[in-house]
Amino acid sequence: MNRLDALPDGAFTLDDAAIAGINPRALQRLAADGRVERIGHGLYQRPETATYDTDLYAAARRQPLSTLCLASALAHHRLTDAIPARIDLALPRGTRRPATSQTIQWHHFDGDTFTIGRSTTAIEGSDATVGLYSAERSIVDAFRLRSTVGYELGIEALRTWLRRRGSHPSSLLSIADALPRAQGPLRDALNHLA
Repeated sequence: MNRLDALPDGAFTLDDAAIAGINPRALQRLAADGRVERIGHGLYQRPETATYDTDLYAAARRQPLSTLCLASALAHHRLTDAIPARIDLALPRGTRRPATSQTIQWHHFDGDTFTIGRSTTAIEGSDATVGLYSAERSIVDAFRLRSTVGYELGIEALRTWLRRRGSHPSSLLSIADALPRAQGPLRDALNHLA
C-alpha cells in the first residue's frame, strides 16, 4: 500500500502524516515533488483531494472561531451579486489571527457581541465547518461598517432581503440595538426603501 493512501482525504497535519508513516523530511520531499501541497502553516493536502476552498479550510482549521462576515456572508446568503475579492472572516477582538494567505481579510469584532447571529456551516466538499453570521446580522454589519465595505453593499443586501418572504424589519432592528453605530443608518435605509 502506498503511504500517501494512508493520509486522510482533505487537509492533514504533520501528526497525521506521522501516523501514516511519513516523517517531516519525507513530507518535504513529497511537497517538492508536487505529490502533496502545503495549504497553510502545518497543513497539507494531496492535490487530488482538494474539492473545497483551501484558504477558507486552512483558516477554519487553524482558528475555530473564524466566522464568515460582511461581503462573504452576504454572498453566502445570496444577498449580493458582488463576488468578494477576499474572504471576510471575523474573530473576537483580542483573538490572535492565524497566519493565512492574502485571500483572507480579517476583521475583529467586539467579544461581547461576537456571537450575535453566529452559527456554523459546513465548508463545501470538506469535513470542516466555519462560523457564519446570519443574513440579518450580516446586513446590520454592512450598515455598521459602511465606511469599510461601502454604503451600497448594505443597501443592495437590504433591498434583496426585504423582497424575501418572511423578512421582518423588526428582526434587523433587534440586532442593530445590540451593535454600536448600526441603528441610525439602518433605520434611515428602511425608511427610504419603504
